[in-house]
Amino acid sequence: MNGTNGTPGPTARVIVVGSGPTGLLLAGDLAAAGIPVTLLEKRPRKISNLSRAFALHARALEQLDSRGLADELEAVGKPLARFGLFGGLTLDLGDLPSRFRHILVLPQYEVEKVLERRAAEAGVEFRNECEVTGLTQDAAGVTVRVEGGESLRAAYVVGADGMHSAVREAVGLPFPGRSAIRSVVLADVLLTEQPETLLTAAAVGDAFAFLAPFGDGYHRVICWHRGHDVPDREPVGLDEVREITRLALGKDYGMHAPRWMSRFHSDERQVPSYRVGRVFLAGDAAHVHTPAGGQGMNTGLQDAANLSWKLAAVLHGHADPGLLDSYQSERHPVGRTVLRSSGALIRLAMAKGPMLPVRSGLIRAFGLVGPVRRRILAQITGIGYRYPAPRGSHPLTGTRAPDLALEGDGRLYEALRGGRFVLVTPAPAQAPASAPAPAPDDTGRRYGDRLALAHWRSGRRTAVLVRPDGYVAWAGEDAQAPDVEKALATHVG
Repeated sequence: MNGTNGTPGPTARVIVVGSGPTGLLLAGDLAAAGIPVTLLEKRPRKISNLSRAFALHARALEQLDSRGLADELEAVGKPLARFGLFGGLTLDLGDLPSRFRHILVLPQYEVEKVLERRAAEAGVEFRNECEVTGLTQDAAGVTVRVEGGESLRAAYVVGADGMHSAVREAVGLPFPGRSAIRSVVLADVLLTEQPETLLTAAAVGDAFAFLAPFGDGYHRVICWHRGHDVPDREPVGLDEVREITRLALGKDYGMHAPRWMSRFHSDERQVPSYRVGRVFLAGDAAHVHTPAGGQGMNTGLQDAANLSWKLAAVLHGHADPGLLDSYQSERHPVGRTVLRSSGALIRLAMAKGPMLPVRSGLIRAFGLVGPVRRRILAQITGIGYRYPAPRGSHPLTGTRAPDLALEGDGRLYEALRGGRFVLVTPAPAQAPASAPAPAPDDTGRRYGDRLALAHWRSGRRTAVLVRPDGYVAWAGEDAQAPDVEKALATHVG
């Protein structure tokens, strides 16, 4: 792709802009599916240790598991099954209906290392120090202009280039919202005294502080004081970080030797549309919110998982281009919910005056009312989201498929590896003679590597077609073979 003087070079099928976790997962998925991908990044090709994200939740880990990456990250990070937030509110993930009944604490750059290696091995073309300056699109594709005058051509473009997205600006999308918290302080420091818990967070009065380990001896401190609202450009001193931390946590743990300090403001914003023609937005380019709940990186990874298989199916000719519209209808509501839930958490953490009794009541409800607790945990961890389903569909349609056991000691998420649909049916001996499952050999020949066939290890009688992103595309009880064949033709292509 060496076009110069504004003349497009050879066409990539997809250009992904931004090499954070969202862009890396998306590019890796597409390349693994045989789609030529170019990844553009304005920074040098170097994984930064200036991470803002420090946790993977259960649903993101499940997505990584279905790509064969979760166990590697589990070996690097540290699991945390209980996490105290504020006012006695504790998240206990021990009963979470997932293989990953914990938060995995590890810095974002560790996730990026694994995803970058996977993308490179799959054949992604990396173009670093390559800043997007504009783009135009037509009925056949998108022309991306980069700094220096070069133009690149692709069938589709995905902007995963963060809050200040050049792709979003190029397609003219607004980014409505507001600053939720101003003058948030970040610092990477050494501690003389180690915290009692892996993640430490508390809000007292006007102060909030959060501590998380990098794994190399340093800790990231995120802190904020309601009464100290200064511009982002105002220098940060270690004394300020210590003071706010002492107010919120009771002590500063002997923090010293800062290697980096900064100040930023946390916004709540979301674009009205995740798609403009052949251009899509994902991750922070589409939605940003407060760090409360640690949902940012996790939501972006799930955006990528939702979009990648759809782009691959359309580009391979297995699906109608109309499938791409479902990215908006499925992911935009999730982004909106994350904005609201993270905003509610930070406002509850910093509640004062008349809002304190409200906070106390909600904390009591969380502890005493099981459905409330399960709903909140499912939302924060990402496992509770479901996508819209056609009227009259089976109740499982649109839900997340758990990692259930399959015949032959396999697991569903293992069967999903390779970006395939998975059709799971009752074992032949359990299926009634009047409801035979499709013949494996015939079905396998018809759909090739787009479909994996499996049987339940248990006595389940439901036939389930699971999408590559781990959500149920279709389900039927004691399904007749014609019903299964219709579902395969509709969804797999």
